[in-house]
Amino acid sequence: MAAKVSVAPRVEILAQSGIESIPTEYVRPVEERQDLGDALEEIKKQIASGVPQIPVVDLKGFDSDDHETKMACIDSVKKAAEEWGVMHIANHGIPEDLLEKVREVGKKFFDLPIEQKEQYANDQASGKIQGYGSKLANNASGQLEWEDYFFHLIYPVDKTDLSIWPRDPSDYVEVTKQFAEHLRTVVSKMLSILSIGLELEEAKLEREIGGKEDLLMQLKINYYPKCPQPDLALGVEAHTDISSLSFILHNGVPGLQVYKDNRWITAPCIPGTMIVHIGDTLEILSNGKYKSILHRGLVNKEKVRISWAVFCEPPREKVVLRPLEELVTDETPAKFTPRTFQEHIEQKLFKKKQAAEAAAAAAAQAVNGHKPDATN
Repeated sequence: MAAKVSVAPRVEILAQSGIESIPTEYVRPVEERQDLGDALEEIKKQIASGVPQIPVVDLKGFDSDDHETKMACIDSVKKAAEEWGVMHIANHGIPEDLLEKVREVGKKFFDLPIEQKEQYANDQASGKIQGYGSKLANNASGQLEWEDYFFHLIYPVDKTDLSIWPRDPSDYVEVTKQFAEHLRTVVSKMLSILSIGLELEEAKLEREIGGKEDLLMQLKINYYPKCPQPDLALGVEAHTDISSLSFILHNGVPGLQVYKDNRWITAPCIPGTMIVHIGDTLEILSNGKYKSILHRGLVNKEKVRISWAVFCEPPREKVVLRPLEELVTDETPAKFTPRTFQEHIEQKLFKKKQAAEAAAAAAAQAVNGHKPDATN
């Protein structure tokens, strides 16, 4: 277990302090406020207006001996991946009582006193990214996200560092290990379905991103405290995932928004399902057939939201990401240049830094443009 360290105040502390207005560093710029609001209210508005919803796919059919039933399942997943890049999956095979235990141990950890959680604090500045943390002001605008989190590798078992995992609650390690084993089976099933959807051999996509031995599963438990101004803040800013697939479990409180057809759509909480995102890695391998969707996280005034996001990532240097040769033709040339996963991460960080610096420069110019001329 890590030694106790001194860090910047957590969002949880801010939320419990009784503030009525959020600090300026959490206020999103005007251009990010389209469809931004209290997550609980946004869901009600969507239901009333009949906005198209993220598709629900049933994975049970993939295990059927009936060819038509199996192909219907494959087609539904393929369609969701091509048109949305995100879906709710039902009949995924993970026992509901295990998922309840995952929710329970995660909540119990975040219910611990701040001082106890700080014993697991990460240190992003030194490269120690696993552990308990909050978003740093690491962009030019200095904007922060309304969340605290716990982040660690959960699979493969031989690559995990159990010294980082919480020891309180006492069953956290065992429950999380069981969850990782069950979810790894679902990961393989989803990759098989998506491979067949591209008219590739069933094992193709999994093999391309590292297989059982090297594909990493990173768990990030996101803790979003109640927020006094949810129309100004974001739990997680807009982004696409760098992963191949991302799986999301939640505590029944909505907050995920995806960007489709020029508007933000808030995902409802559907009992018995998990949410799956297509990430950048599969968008590249599929040559753009499958979409890595832009998404973000809302907050609300009334309820704490907790989500469990598992990112399935290829090894950083071993795998070269490029459109699969079977999918590149004269009619459909390669849309992406080859890069390792590490290079892809660095490219995204560089672009994000450039965008933030450009935004900061534009803001400064606007302010200077309205200053009175000192010579008059």
